[in-house]
Amino acid sequence: MSAPAAHFNRPGWFTSNVFNPLVALITRLGVSVWGSRVLEVQGRKSGEWRRTPVNLLTFEDRRYLVAARGHTQWVRNIRVSGAGRLRLGRRVEPFAATEILDDAEKAQILRAYLARWKAEVGVFFEGVGPGSPEQELRRIAPNHPVFLVAPPAA
Repeated sequence: MSAPAAHFNRPGWFTSNVFNPLVALITRLGVSVWGSRVLEVQGRKSGEWRRTPVNLLTFEDRRYLVAARGHTQWVRNIRVSGAGRLRLGRRVEPFAATEILDDAEKAQILRAYLARWKAEVGVFFEGVGPGSPEQELRRIAPNHPVFLVAPPAA
């Protein structure tokens, strides 16, 4: 288990101004691009809902959000709120989030995430891919927060 690091990869101009808005628009229209959703999390200071496109991973019958870019604002917000919403078109799914802190457990989730989306997000994983040794996945695990997504408690 490791303490959260301050690792963050700022998106480039193309990602911020073209790619993310395009994926968010398509997802808001109800089309999932390889599992894409629009994540909505309340700001920890403002309380306003913030939106960002994410890739929702299903692995071993559980669903996860992986922060490919590291300790982003949505990660900080979800740590405080412990909840959020996933949007696909008009369908809005509230969820409870539990952070996975064990790097050994995260390594397997990161391997599955990279197997699915390495072409899209591989640049943020320091050359580590789905076929990398376990020790390499554990090395980068502290830089990529992972949250288990589950239905909110009733």
